[in-house]
Amino acid sequence: MTTTAQPSSAPDPSRPIALITGVGRSIGIGAGIARRLAASGWDVAFTYWTPYDRRMEWGAEPGAAASIAQELAEAGARTAAIEADLTDPDAPARVFDEAEQRLGGPVTALVLSHAESVDSGLLDTTVEAFDRHFAVNSRASWLLIREYGLRFRGEPGTATGRIVALTSDHTVGNLPYGASKGALDRITLAAAHELAHLGVTANVVNPGPVDTGWMSDDLREALVRGTPLGRLGTPRDTAHLVDFLCSPEGQWINGQLLKSNGGAAA
Repeated sequence: MTTTAQPSSAPDPSRPIALITGVGRSIGIGAGIARRLAASGWDVAFTYWTPYDRRMEWGAEPGAAASIAQELAEAGARTAAIEADLTDPDAPARVFDEAEQRLGGPVTALVLSHAESVDSGLLDTTVEAFDRHFAVNSRASWLLIREYGLRFRGEPGTATGRIVALTSDHTVGNLPYGASKGALDRITLAAAHELAHLGVTANVVNPGPVDTGWMSDDLREALVRGTPLGRLGTPRDTAHLVDFLCSPEGQWINGQLLKSNGGAAA
Protein backbone atom coordinates (compact mmCIF):
# COMPACT_ATOMS: atom_id res chain seq x y z
CA MET A 1 0.00 0.00 0.00
CA THR A 2 1.37 3.40 -0.95
CA THR A 3 0.11 6.90 -0.31
CA THR A 4 0.15 10.17 -2.18
CA ALA A 5 1.35 12.96 0.07
CA GLN A 6 -0.70 16.12 0.39
CA PRO A 7 -0.04 19.37 2.24
CA SER A 8 -1.03 18.93 5.88
CA SER A 9 -3.44 21.18 7.71
CA ALA A 10 -5.26 21.05 11.00
CA PRO A 11 -8.51 19.05 10.99
CA ASP A 12 -11.68 21.13 10.79
CA PRO A 13 -14.34 19.54 13.03
CA SER A 14 -17.07 21.07 10.89
CA ARG A 15 -15.96 18.97 7.91
CA PRO A 16 -16.84 15.27 8.24
CA ILE A 17 -14.62 12.66 6.61
CA ALA A 18 -15.65 10.47 3.69
CA LEU A 19 -13.72 7.40 2.55
CA ILE A 20 -14.33 6.62 -1.12
CA THR A 21 -12.92 3.52 -2.81
CA GLY A 22 -12.15 3.14 -6.50
CA VAL A 23 -10.99 6.66 -7.36
CA GLY A 24 -8.32 5.71 -9.88
CA ARG A 25 -9.23 7.78 -12.93
CA SER A 26 -10.17 11.43 -13.26
CA ILE A 27 -13.19 10.62 -15.48
CA GLY A 28 -14.47 7.84 -13.23
CA ILE A 29 -17.57 7.73 -11.07
CA GLY A 30 -15.48 7.60 -7.89
CA ALA A 31 -13.69 10.81 -8.82
CA GLY A 32 -17.01 12.49 -9.58
CA ILE A 33 -18.31 11.52 -6.13
CA ALA A 34 -15.13 12.76 -4.47
CA ARG A 35 -15.46 16.15 -6.18
CA ARG A 36 -19.11 16.51 -5.19
CA LEU A 37 -18.54 15.61 -1.54
CA ALA A 38 -15.52 17.92 -1.31
CA ALA A 39 -17.66 20.77 -2.66
CA SER A 40 -20.34 19.90 -0.07
CA GLY A 41 -17.95 20.30 2.84
CA TRP A 42 -16.42 16.86 3.29
CA ASP A 43 -12.77 15.98 3.75
CA VAL A 44 -11.99 13.01 1.54
CA ALA A 45 -9.78 9.95 1.75
CA PHE A 46 -9.84 7.79 -1.34
CA THR A 47 -8.33 4.57 -2.60
CA TYR A 48 -7.05 3.60 -6.01
CA TRP A 49 -5.20 0.62 -7.49
CA THR A 50 -3.05 1.40 -10.51
CA PRO A 51 -2.28 -2.24 -11.53
CA TYR A 52 -6.00 -2.81 -12.18
CA ASP A 53 -6.28 0.15 -14.55
CA ARG A 54 -3.02 -0.86 -16.20
CA ARG A 55 -4.36 -4.27 -17.24
CA MET A 56 -7.69 -2.91 -18.44
CA GLU A 57 -8.21 -1.66 -22.00
CA TRP A 58 -8.30 1.99 -20.94
CA GLY A 59 -4.91 1.75 -19.24
CA ALA A 60 -3.55 3.56 -16.21
CA GLU A 61 -3.78 7.34 -16.02
CA PRO A 62 -0.39 8.65 -14.88
CA GLY A 63 -0.61 11.03 -11.96
CA ALA A 64 -4.39 10.67 -11.64
CA ALA A 65 -4.45 10.26 -7.85
CA ALA A 66 -2.30 13.31 -7.25
CA SER A 67 -4.32 15.36 -9.73
CA ILE A 68 -7.65 14.38 -8.15
CA ALA A 69 -6.30 15.09 -4.68
CA GLN A 70 -5.18 18.53 -5.83
CA GLU A 71 -8.66 19.26 -7.22
CA LEU A 72 -10.24 18.29 -3.90
CA ALA A 73 -7.77 20.46 -1.99
CA GLU A 74 -8.63 23.43 -4.22
CA ALA A 75 -12.29 22.83 -3.28
CA GLY A 76 -11.34 23.18 0.39
CA ALA A 77 -11.00 19.52 1.35
CA ARG A 78 -8.20 17.86 3.23
CA THR A 79 -7.34 14.73 1.30
CA ALA A 80 -5.58 11.40 1.60
CA ALA A 81 -4.96 9.33 -1.54
CA ILE A 82 -4.22 5.71 -0.65
CA GLU A 83 -3.16 3.03 -3.14
CA ALA A 84 -4.58 -0.27 -1.93
CA ASP A 85 -4.91 -3.76 -3.35
CA LEU A 86 -8.34 -4.83 -2.18
CA THR A 87 -7.67 -8.48 -3.00
CA ASP A 88 -5.61 -8.39 0.22
CA PRO A 89 -7.94 -9.10 3.17
CA ASP A 90 -5.72 -6.96 5.42
CA ALA A 91 -6.08 -3.90 3.18
CA PRO A 92 -9.40 -2.53 4.56
CA ALA A 93 -8.07 -2.11 8.10
CA ARG A 94 -4.90 -0.47 6.79
CA VAL A 95 -6.95 1.89 4.62
CA PHE A 96 -9.00 3.02 7.61
CA ASP A 97 -5.86 3.41 9.71
CA GLU A 98 -4.28 5.58 7.03
CA ALA A 99 -7.40 7.68 6.48
CA GLU A 100 -7.88 8.36 10.19
CA GLN A 101 -4.22 9.11 10.78
CA ARG A 102 -3.82 11.50 7.88
CA LEU A 103 -7.15 13.30 8.19
CA GLY A 104 -7.18 13.39 11.97
CA GLY A 105 -10.57 11.89 12.70
CA PRO A 106 -13.02 9.03 12.16
CA VAL A 107 -14.72 8.24 8.87
CA THR A 108 -18.37 9.35 8.79
CA ALA A 109 -19.31 8.18 5.28
CA LEU A 110 -18.06 5.09 3.44
CA VAL A 111 -18.67 5.08 -0.32
CA LEU A 112 -17.82 1.86 -2.16
CA SER A 113 -17.18 2.56 -5.83
CA HIS A 114 -14.31 0.15 -6.48
CA ALA A 115 -14.76 -2.81 -8.80
CA GLU A 116 -13.09 -5.69 -10.53
CA SER A 117 -14.82 -5.88 -13.91
CA VAL A 118 -13.68 -8.22 -16.68
CA ASP A 119 -16.26 -9.41 -19.20
CA SER A 120 -16.79 -13.17 -19.34
CA GLY A 121 -19.75 -15.53 -19.30
CA LEU A 122 -20.81 -18.84 -17.85
CA LEU A 123 -18.64 -20.92 -20.16
CA ASP A 124 -15.45 -18.88 -20.36
CA THR A 125 -15.02 -17.44 -16.85
CA THR A 126 -11.95 -18.89 -15.16
CA VAL A 127 -11.83 -19.88 -11.52
CA GLU A 128 -9.09 -17.32 -10.95
CA ALA A 129 -11.20 -14.50 -12.44
CA PHE A 130 -14.29 -15.60 -10.51
CA ASP A 131 -12.38 -15.62 -7.22
CA ARG A 132 -10.74 -12.26 -7.91
CA HIS A 133 -14.12 -10.63 -8.65
CA PHE A 134 -15.56 -11.90 -5.40
CA ALA A 135 -12.44 -10.95 -3.45
CA VAL A 136 -12.65 -7.33 -4.64
CA ASN A 137 -16.35 -6.69 -5.18
CA SER A 138 -17.79 -8.76 -2.34
CA ARG A 139 -15.23 -9.74 0.29
CA ALA A 140 -13.40 -6.40 0.35
CA SER A 141 -16.71 -4.56 0.52
CA TRP A 142 -17.81 -6.68 3.48
CA LEU A 143 -14.47 -6.11 5.23
CA LEU A 144 -14.62 -2.36 4.61
CA ILE A 145 -18.18 -2.20 5.95
CA ARG A 146 -17.19 -4.33 8.93
CA GLU A 147 -14.21 -2.12 9.66
CA TYR A 148 -16.43 0.94 9.43
CA GLY A 149 -18.97 -0.61 11.81
CA LEU A 150 -16.29 -1.54 14.33
CA ARG A 151 -14.89 2.00 14.37
CA PHE A 152 -17.92 4.26 13.93
CA ARG A 153 -19.07 6.17 16.99
CA GLY A 154 -22.27 8.11 16.46
CA GLU A 155 -24.49 9.93 18.89
CA PRO A 156 -27.41 7.92 20.32
CA GLY A 157 -30.70 8.65 18.61
CA THR A 158 -29.12 10.21 15.52
CA ALA A 159 -28.45 8.89 12.04
CA THR A 160 -25.11 10.44 11.18
CA GLY A 161 -23.21 7.54 9.62
CA ARG A 162 -23.51 6.68 5.94
CA ILE A 163 -22.68 3.71 3.76
CA VAL A 164 -23.33 3.90 0.02
CA ALA A 165 -22.30 1.14 -2.37
CA LEU A 166 -22.40 1.26 -6.16
CA THR A 167 -23.78 -1.80 -7.88
CA SER A 168 -24.75 -3.06 -11.33
CA ASP A 169 -27.44 -5.24 -12.87
CA HIS A 170 -25.08 -6.76 -15.45
CA THR A 171 -25.38 -10.51 -15.70
CA VAL A 172 -25.34 -11.88 -19.25
CA GLY A 173 -21.78 -12.10 -20.54
CA ASN A 174 -20.58 -10.55 -17.32
CA LEU A 175 -21.01 -13.42 -14.88
CA PRO A 176 -18.35 -12.84 -12.20
CA TYR A 177 -18.93 -9.08 -12.10
CA GLY A 178 -22.72 -9.35 -11.91
CA ALA A 179 -22.71 -12.19 -9.39
CA SER A 180 -20.22 -10.46 -7.09
CA LYS A 181 -22.16 -7.20 -7.29
CA GLY A 182 -25.30 -9.10 -6.31
CA ALA A 183 -23.48 -10.29 -3.21
CA LEU A 184 -22.41 -6.70 -2.52
CA ASP A 185 -26.06 -5.63 -2.60
CA ARG A 186 -27.01 -8.12 0.11
CA ILE A 187 -24.02 -7.22 2.29
CA THR A 188 -24.84 -3.52 2.13
CA LEU A 189 -28.54 -3.97 2.76
CA ALA A 190 -27.72 -6.15 5.77
CA ALA A 191 -25.69 -3.24 7.14
CA ALA A 192 -28.81 -1.04 7.07
CA HIS A 193 -30.25 -3.28 9.78
CA GLU A 194 -27.22 -4.61 11.62
CA LEU A 195 -25.59 -1.19 12.02
CA ALA A 196 -28.79 0.75 12.71
CA HIS A 197 -28.05 0.86 16.44
CA LEU A 198 -24.92 2.89 15.61
CA GLY A 199 -26.91 5.53 13.75
CA VAL A 200 -25.76 4.34 10.32
CA THR A 201 -27.79 4.20 7.12
CA ALA A 202 -26.77 1.96 4.22
CA ASN A 203 -27.98 2.08 0.65
CA VAL A 204 -27.06 0.69 -2.76
CA VAL A 205 -27.03 2.82 -5.91
CA ASN A 206 -27.22 1.43 -9.44
CA PRO A 207 -25.89 4.26 -11.65
CA GLY A 208 -26.95 2.61 -14.90
CA PRO A 209 -24.94 3.13 -18.10
CA VAL A 210 -22.19 5.65 -17.40
CA ASP A 211 -19.54 5.97 -20.09
CA THR A 212 -16.19 6.39 -18.41
CA GLY A 213 -14.16 5.16 -21.36
CA TRP A 214 -15.10 1.49 -21.47
CA MET A 215 -17.92 1.54 -24.04
CA SER A 216 -17.63 0.73 -27.73
CA ASP A 217 -19.37 3.04 -30.21
CA ASP A 218 -22.01 0.41 -30.97
CA LEU A 219 -22.77 -0.18 -27.29
CA ARG A 220 -22.92 3.53 -26.60
CA GLU A 221 -25.43 4.09 -29.40
CA ALA A 222 -27.59 1.15 -28.29
CA LEU A 223 -27.69 2.35 -24.69
CA VAL A 224 -28.59 5.89 -25.71
CA ARG A 225 -31.52 4.51 -27.77
CA GLY A 226 -32.73 2.58 -24.72
CA THR A 227 -32.71 5.58 -22.40
CA PRO A 228 -35.79 7.87 -22.40
CA LEU A 229 -33.68 10.97 -21.84
CA GLY A 230 -31.59 10.17 -24.90
CA ARG A 231 -28.20 10.28 -23.24
CA LEU A 232 -25.90 8.27 -21.05
CA GLY A 233 -25.34 8.88 -17.38
CA THR A 234 -22.41 10.92 -16.13
CA PRO A 235 -20.34 10.66 -12.95
CA ARG A 236 -22.04 13.87 -11.82
CA ASP A 237 -25.46 12.21 -12.01
CA THR A 238 -24.34 9.50 -9.61
CA ALA A 239 -22.45 11.96 -7.43
CA HIS A 240 -25.50 14.13 -6.82
CA LEU A 241 -27.48 11.16 -5.49
CA VAL A 242 -24.60 9.96 -3.29
CA ASP A 243 -24.17 13.51 -1.98
CA PHE A 244 -27.84 13.61 -1.00
CA LEU A 245 -27.73 10.21 0.68
CA CYS A 246 -24.72 11.33 2.70
CA SER A 247 -26.37 14.59 3.74
CA PRO A 248 -28.56 15.10 6.83
CA GLU A 249 -31.55 15.41 4.49
CA GLY A 250 -30.92 11.86 3.22
CA GLN A 251 -31.07 10.14 6.60
CA TRP A 252 -34.59 8.71 6.12
CA ILE A 253 -33.53 6.72 3.07
CA ASN A 254 -32.16 3.44 4.36
CA GLY A 255 -31.85 -0.15 3.19
CA GLN A 256 -32.71 0.71 -0.41
CA LEU A 257 -31.42 -0.24 -3.85
CA LEU A 258 -31.86 2.93 -5.86
CA LYS A 259 -31.67 3.15 -9.64
CA SER A 260 -30.18 6.39 -10.91
CA ASN A 261 -30.21 5.49 -14.59
CA GLY A 262 -32.44 7.92 -16.45
CA GLY A 263 -35.07 5.21 -16.93
CA ALA A 264 -32.75 3.04 -19.04
CA ALA A 265 -34.41 -0.12 -20.33
CA ALA A 266 -33.20 -3.36 -18.74
